[in-house]
Amino acid sequence: MTYVVNDNCIKCKYTDCVEVCPVDCFYEGENMLVIHPDECIDCGVCEPECPAEAIKPDTEPGLEKWLGLNAEYAKTWPNITVKKEAPADAKDWEGVAGKFEKFFSAEPGQGD
Repeated sequence: MTYVVNDNCIKCKYTDCVEVCPVDCFYEGENMLVIHPDECIDCGVCEPECPAEAIKPDTEPGLEKWLGLNAEYAKTWPNITVKKEAPADAKDWEGVAGKFEKFFSAEPGQGD
């Protein structure tokens, strides 16, 4: 098992999860984070830290797409180990449907 980041993170991109991760398995894209499934130790400390409820165990139904996406982009996006300020409009994007289709970016983020 591993944890995955889903589309709730897109445009919210809170990094509270990064601060508590004991193995630094988060990677930063332009407008979301992903978890490297081979580095995640399944401790679960990140899940309750996400204000957007964007982190879920991969055992939940329907997350296969997100497991693949997390694995793919964790290989190319920079590692992030330090909490950053969330985007100023992050709260406006919480719970918005269809964010992946409309706003996902494969571009890497800034990293640390």
